[in-house]
Amino acid sequence: MADLVNPQNTIAVLKKYQFNFQKKFGQNFLIDGRVLEKIIRASGVSKDDFVLEIGPGIGTMTQGLCECAREVAAVEIDKNLIPILADTLQAYDNVEVIHGDILKVDVESLARRKNGGKPIKVVANLPYYITTPIVMGLLESRAPIGSVTIMVQKEVAERMQAGPGGKEYGALSLAVQYYAKPQVIAHVPPNCFLPRPKVGSAAIRLDCHETPPVQAKDESLMFRIIRASFNQRRKTLVNGLGNAAGLPFGKAQVAEALEGMGLDARVRGEALTLAQFARLSDALSGQKP
Repeated sequence: MADLVNPQNTIAVLKKYQFNFQKKFGQNFLIDGRVLEKIIRASGVSKDDFVLEIGPGIGTMTQGLCECAREVAAVEIDKNLIPILADTLQAYDNVEVIHGDILKVDVESLARRKNGGKPIKVVANLPYYITTPIVMGLLESRAPIGSVTIMVQKEVAERMQAGPGGKEYGALSLAVQYYAKPQVIAHVPPNCFLPRPKVGSAAIRLDCHETPPVQAKDESLMFRIIRASFNQRRKTLVNGLGNAAGLPFGKAQVAEALEGMGLDARVRGEALTLAQFARLSDALSGQKP
C-alpha cells in the first residue's frame, strides 16, 4: 500500500493520473501523517463501525479508515478522482466508492443498507466553501449518526463550539449544539495540505445527541428566532425580532416575553443560551400577532 500521506507519494499519484485540482470543489489533500492519525483516533472508529467518508480525494484518509473500520463508504463528487480511488484502494475489500454529491445522498437509507439502521460514524476533510450546508444537512437529516469528525476552517470550528457572549457565538453555534456536542481536536496549519489553503484549519468532533438538550414547542420557530437574532447581532432582541421579516411579533411582545424570563429588554441575542432561546420561542409561540 502506498503511503499517500507522504507528500512525494501524493504528488506521484497526481502526476500518474495528470490530475488537476478543481477550485470549484475546494480540494486540499491532507499530507501530514500525525494529523491523519489524530483525526482517525479521535473519531473512535473500530472494527464494529460503518464509516461514511465525505470527499476522499485520492484516498489518503480512506486507507486509514479501511484499516480501522468494518466497512467504509466514500462519497466523491469529482469524477476525475474515481479511477484514482479505484487504484489507491484496490487492496481493500471493505470500501465502496460512491460518485455523487453528499448533499443529494440519502444518508438514512445508506445507514439502513450498510449498518442495519444503527448509528454510523462520519469522518471527512470537508471542502471549506460548503462546510455548513454539509454539516447541517447531516445533522438535520435525522439519519442515525453517532458522531461526525471533520476537518474544517479554523474559524468555523471555533464558531461551532462557541458559548454565549463571544464574537464567535452565533446561529451556527446554536444549531450545531442543538444536535451535537462539539469538541475541537486539533488546530492544523496550512502546510499540512496540498495545495496549501489560505486559512488555518481545525479538526472537530461532533457527538450527536440522541435527543436535543432542550425541548421547544415549535423547533422551526425557535430557529427562525435564532437566525433573526444574529442577522443584525448588534441590535437588541426587541429591535431585531420586532422588525424581522417572517416573524409576526411586535417589539412590545418581544419585550414582554423577555421580561417574563427575567431578562432585560435591552439584551442582545449573543447573551442568550440555547435553553433561553427555547424558552423565548415558547413564550412567543403562544402569542397572537
